[in-house]
Amino acid sequence: MNILLVEDDEETASFICRGLREAGVAVTHLDDGRKGLLAATQAEYDTLVFDRLLPGMDGLDAVRVLRESHIETPIIMLTALAGIEDRVKGLEAGADDYLVKPFAFAELYARIRALCRRKPLNQEEHQLTVHDLTLDRTTQQVHRQGKRLELMPREYRILEYLMLNKSQLVTRTMLLECVWGYNFDPKTSLVQTHVSRLRAKVDKPFDNDLIRTVRGSGYVLGSLDS
Repeated sequence: MNILLVEDDEETASFICRGLREAGVAVTHLDDGRKGLLAATQAEYDTLVFDRLLPGMDGLDAVRVLRESHIETPIIMLTALAGIEDRVKGLEAGADDYLVKPFAFAELYARIRALCRRKPLNQEEHQLTVHDLTLDRTTQQVHRQGKRLELMPREYRILEYLMLNKSQLVTRTMLLECVWGYNFDPKTSLVQTHVSRLRAKVDKPFDNDLIRTVRGSGYVLGSLDS
């Protein structure tokens, strides 16, 4: 793994860099948000770790610019701000995960590894098709049997992930991580509720269902590969 750490607190940065190097992970450390943004756009990293409050450019702004620039590298945001509103701002800016200081290195490392295990999106595949269902990733329009389906943003992201993994089991945990950016179980019916709403638009008006529940496991779009 190759990690970019953007953290201006010398003690925290030293702690993280030492732990990563001991684990055999290559890490580049910068202490300025603007420099971190530039590095993230010029080199390939498996995960970016940005502090929330940085000199040069705020970590939140740096993450937002990266996502607007179509940099899809997973991002973990570190912060001393523990409020729910601050976490929401980080996730809405485009961070994949949010870790509040102080934290155990083992937890940070586990979250980095979880993000690195995610199946990367095929950025060259602009149109996804499963049977009579099509999703255009450029226009973000979805059609079935020629009829346009009006999806909410979260419904679109669930469907996109299911189509990228067509005929494969997609678990509830995978959806929580890749659609919501959660690396924990919120102990709610969040996934089930959104999938139910998606089905009402993708399957209910048509003759055959494409989204299938695998009881106790997750969901499959199309036929499950044996």
